[in-house]
Amino acid sequence: MEKKDLLKEEVKHIDIKKIDTTDLINAMRDMSFSSRDTANATDIYDRMINDKECSIILSLAGSTSAAGCMQVYVDMVNNKMIDAVVATGASIIDMDFFEALGFKHYKGTPFIDDKHLRSNYIDRIYDTYIDEEELQNCDATIKVIADRLEKRPYSSREFIWEIGKWLTEGNNAKKKNSLIQACYENNVPIFCPAFSDCSAGFGLVLHQVENPDKYLTIDSVRDFKELTDIKIEAGTTGLFMVGGGVPKNFVQDTVVCAEILGYDVEMHKYAVQITVADSRDGACSSSTLKEACSWGKVDTAYEQMVYAEATTVVPMMASYIYHKGDWKKREAKNFAKMFLKK
Repeated sequence: MEKKDLLKEEVKHIDIKKIDTTDLINAMRDMSFSSRDTANATDIYDRMINDKECSIILSLAGSTSAAGCMQVYVDMVNNKMIDAVVATGASIIDMDFFEALGFKHYKGTPFIDDKHLRSNYIDRIYDTYIDEEELQNCDATIKVIADRLEKRPYSSREFIWEIGKWLTEGNNAKKKNSLIQACYENNVPIFCPAFSDCSAGFGLVLHQVENPDKYLTIDSVRDFKELTDIKIEAGTTGLFMVGGGVPKNFVQDTVVCAEILGYDVEMHKYAVQITVADSRDGACSSSTLKEACSWGKVDTAYEQMVYAEATTVVPMMASYIYHKGDWKKREAKNFAKMFLKK
């Protein structure tokens, strides 16, 4: 098969506004195993929505954005269901910004000769294909944005804010409803604590090579301080965590950081994690929310682990919250404005 045949069927992002899972989640409360866990996790998310003091942080790892969940996260932002995002660079740049530039992810198969994909310059995420040439265009565009900014250290939050600004200018955004642009327009900050581990890293390397004397850098310590500032400002917080990885630990650690800085902050009051990771190997990505309590990060009153592949449950949970409609009574936290004042 030639490249044009392999990159033929686009991955389509699910629209929770068109699919009402209220009856399904209600029925799952009386089931067992992962169904009941999913219903309980949805109820905890509903508690976050209805707690007027609670600020909700989305922690995002893995490839659900490329797999068809990107519109879910956009709808969560647009409808005041999320107040801040902590994600992998791949989720934000390689998947979301990539599509904002007009590129697509394509339906593929894991049962293929990967050397054949490489010869066609196609990258594979399990059963999803990406055009490597388009991905390198994404790299180069990051360099273009970096080149026009003041040469100094930026937090990832600040640089992603500049990407959102760039997308809103003229016709830069070929796809108008990207997560970066939605967050920019709704004052929802995005943090990528390992920002260089994605297309952004390649673009920034190009930027630094061409500007060896003075260049833009990403300050990950400043990321930690800024997200901790949000935790201190927010007080009561809830976590909606898709996958694990650096974003999960980064957002949980804000409680400990605030304590070290001398602030008396409460642990994250609510927490939901959707993961397939096993906790027996002691890894951070697979550590349970109950384990996080021992570190002073997450309270155990309202926590739920859901052991499921995230694309199967995230849309159901978000659809339930959207159609229940309690988000309409929430006030937007506008945390991005905290940094615009400085």
